Amino acid sequence: METITGAAAGVPYTALPPAGPIDEPAPLIVTWHMLDAPRSDAAFAAALPMAGVPAWRVHLGMPMCGARMVDGRLDAAIALAREDALLAFLAPFTRQAAAEFPAALAALRDQLPVDDEPVGVLGGSLGGAVALRVLTAGETPVRAVALVNPAVRLRSVVGLVEGLAGHPYRWTEQSDETADELDFVARAAELTAQPPLLLVSGERDHPDLRTDAAALVDALRARYAHPDEVELVTVPDLAHPLAEEPGMEPAPQLPTAKAVDEILTRWFVRQLRS
Repeated sequence: METITGAAAGVPYTALPPAGPIDEPAPLIVTWHMLDAPRSDAAFAAALPMAGVPAWRVHLGMPMCGARMVDGRLDAAIALAREDALLAFLAPFTRQAAAEFPAALAALRDQLPVDDEPVGVLGGSLGGAVALRVLTAGETPVRAVALVNPAVRLRSVVGLVEGLAGHPYRWTEQSDETADELDFVARAAELTAQPPLLLVSGERDHPDLRTDAAALVDALRARYAHPDEVELVTVPDLAHPLAEEPGMEPAPQLPTAKAVDEILTRWFVRQLRS
């Protein structure tokens, strides 16, 4: 499978073209990777290539990850997590990745033979929060959205990274407000476009993230005109990561990632045909 690398409005990406000759512009699916393994666009592309999907799959790099690491290391990102897990790390990464998406999308449409139809989006872990922020912003027409072990409520994620600081997270009025802003269960009513949504949850993912995932699905089904367009699939034996550590370079696909890849492939193929 040919892999194309580049940058779109300053955002690095790894792109995988549709199989076979490209005679006309093809649909586009854009992804945001995890901060857990696989923690780069190239590594995420290897974990979830979705080779059977007749669309371009363009994996964008998250801030300070992959080609955007400071001095080629994760130390700077870890220092931010230690400074303030939410206000210096999780929230800024999510906001920046979502804010830079419209310009990156416009650049991708200039660089690659993709169509002008609404895009598919996919996010894993914190990348799931980015996909949901793009969706709630409503600036970009979205055809379908898939989430894998997503960070649906950043309040829940804080507890998973506060150990880097060596002490419990110190909540303030500002951090409470930020956590509320990035609580997509509470903001479910803002998803007025109601694109088909698939949420893939690992059976061994963090319990709080699994609880949040189920809550988001319930909230969306209660609001969607067609509740069956919101799907929740549980993958046996899948923990939070989709790749082995260190997760920064492309690696052989794990069996659990292969199972997720097959689920996403079938679902996106179905959405593109509808």
